[in-house]
Amino acid sequence: MNKKLGALALVGASAVVLAGCAGGSGGAPSEAATGDLTVWLVGADTPQTARDYLKETFEDENEGWTLTVEEKTWADVSDTYTAALSSNDSPDVVEVGNTQALGFADAGLFLDISDIQEQLGGDDLLSGLVDAGTYEGSLYAAPYYAGGRIVFYTPQIVGDTLPTTLDEYVAKGIELKTDTVSGIYAPGKDWYNALPYVWAHGGEIAVQDGDEWDAQFSSDESLEGLEQLQDVYLNASVAPVDGNERLGNIDFCAGEVGFLSSPAWAAGNITGDWPWGDEAAGEEVSEGCPDTYGSDLAAFALPGLKAGETAPIFAGGSNIAVATKSGSPEKAKAALEIMLSEGYQKLLAEQGLTPGIVSAAEFLPDTPIAKAQAEALANSKFTPTSPNWAEVEAAQIIPDALVKIAQGGDVAAIAAELDTAIEAILNK
Repeated sequence: MNKKLGALALVGASAVVLAGCAGGSGGAPSEAATGDLTVWLVGADTPQTARDYLKETFEDENEGWTLTVEEKTWADVSDTYTAALSSNDSPDVVEVGNTQALGFADAGLFLDISDIQEQLGGDDLLSGLVDAGTYEGSLYAAPYYAGGRIVFYTPQIVGDTLPTTLDEYVAKGIELKTDTVSGIYAPGKDWYNALPYVWAHGGEIAVQDGDEWDAQFSSDESLEGLEQLQDVYLNASVAPVDGNERLGNIDFCAGEVGFLSSPAWAAGNITGDWPWGDEAAGEEVSEGCPDTYGSDLAAFALPGLKAGETAPIFAGGSNIAVATKSGSPEKAKAALEIMLSEGYQKLLAEQGLTPGIVSAAEFLPDTPIAKAQAEALANSKFTPTSPNWAEVEAAQIIPDALVKIAQGGDVAAIAAELDTAIEAILNK
């Protein structure tokens, strides 16, 4: 995800955040002898083992200090982060989506951490996420973890013959669809899984021409992808047209999904290793299906237009940053160093998350699912690298356009309107 705040009053992503209630006021406040550092993590991606490791290690190494981890949602990143990071009660360390980091840095809400880049890993840091967190030549948000979407399935529903091209994938999804089963689980607001259809056909979100951005959803290539996607919505999916991807794992375990494109770590949700759903937020909680469909879980990289090729997928992930208004920036940097240490990153890797330091990749599970993710990420793309991109995400204009397409609307007209809206934001 990106970052920008010239026009950013919201940001969205997927990750964990470290925040500290230590009313800073910009500048360089003197460090207190004791205190509490607050870390905001987004969602449940970060395993409890890593959270415990961070707290225990930080408190052992910083006598008199405590560290509190608070879990936020991606909606919080979009809706409340800016106000929180601008306040005198700012968190200390926060996680944001990789497409959101630039916006926050541009708004002056993240501290320049170039002075500790070597301590954080230097050349061992995942280069794609370094780029996502670098603004005007300085590092403002360090790599946290990366992930890619792969297609989960079970032979119990799909059989043993897998599609080798994107056309075959869509055709198989249509074949598998019933009144209650999505051959391909495709809720309308899931824009991350929509992008591969556009990219596979040679389309783009937007390209930069000099100082201007030219949105591309209405190009001939993008329209081919969007029309194929509409075929999926209308003929291969019974997922909620105006829903997001969050309940896909639950429907999979109910035997109501043929193909489910989801981050590789979602395997834990399905097999029961990692329960899914936030009861406090009114969501259904799933313990997975380790004795039924999850017992025979398999996955593959989304195929491309030609056999033997993969479709480009969105390179997701998270970055972590120190808030400019943290009251204890040096302690926040110390926490950041723990989060980029091998001990901590190993725990993320064991969860199936691609670690922010390259050397920790050796701890990724040696499983077919991990291999499918590696194959998928080898052909991955990113959103436009504009500080304004986070505002595009926050405005929800892409999900809203996709919902209209899923409802059977005129693809060309919807794409043209979307391009106009994207350009209005990117070219402010």
